Amino acid sequence: MNMLLRDFLLRLHLCKGIGIVGKTKVYDWLTTKPWYEESLPSSDALVAIGGVSSHHQAAFIASYTQLIQDDQLVNQLVDGEKWLCISDPGYPESLRESYACPIILFYRGNLNLINGRLLGIVGAREATSYSTAILKHLIPGKISHRMTIVSGLAKGVDKLAHQCAMANNGKTIAVIGTGLDIAYPSANRFLQEQIAREHLLITEYPNHTKGYRSHFPERNRIIAGLVQSVLVTEAKHHSGSLITANLALQNNRNVLAVPGPITSKLSVGTNELIAAGAKPILQPEDILEEFIS
Repeated sequence: MNMLLRDFLLRLHLCKGIGIVGKTKVYDWLTTKPWYEESLPSSDALVAIGGVSSHHQAAFIASYTQLIQDDQLVNQLVDGEKWLCISDPGYPESLRESYACPIILFYRGNLNLINGRLLGIVGAREATSYSTAILKHLIPGKISHRMTIVSGLAKGVDKLAHQCAMANNGKTIAVIGTGLDIAYPSANRFLQEQIAREHLLITEYPNHTKGYRSHFPERNRIIAGLVQSVLVTEAKHHSGSLITANLALQNNRNVLAVPGPITSKLSVGTNELIAAGAKPILQPEDILEEFIS
């Protein structure tokens, strides 16, 4: 069967029953051997290589068998969206070298933004006016003109970060945990559509995929893999923002945090990050230093 590697990887990515780590294991295995167009890996081989659990093996085998044979189904799942494959020359090296990197990214907008200077900004969904003040203090000017702001388009700090970048003639990338056609939360639909038109909207999930709880930590790893530095504005002691910060550390990225009042629950996480070695951010220059050094 004549099939390009990127086409095979798209079909593997669309399979049910195999997780993000399993897909990466299969890709890593494929890079160790020549790509033979006339013979594709068997489903049994991929089960072993990808570490597919016994509970999901039947679903994976059925899905893989169907997707390899059915071009119409593949086109239906892609749904006309543009996509970037890990085997493409334009795939960012920083992301390729990160933990469980996505083998496929669906996108709308300006893909060139993905290879620039990228600053991740994350924080509490229930952000206070302190986060608004922080972003208005840090982003306008030097930051918005020199780097692209990356966040997850959630409510709170994510939304504020995207809006602040755009309001100051900067660029932004939104990494979402749903299909490109779904806005979650729905209140962000207009902002999501604007980012897709004028900036960059990316996801690893095909259209019609809802925002399942497990998708958001998975989305966070993409943010942590894409960027050179991650800035946390406000965060509770246990929060998704701290998960992103820890993933960034695992990927040898710079972790930056804004100190806050010790009496504020939403500053506990950022203050703890600083106590553990994250760089405290007081001025835009503190961020710029991380991109110059």
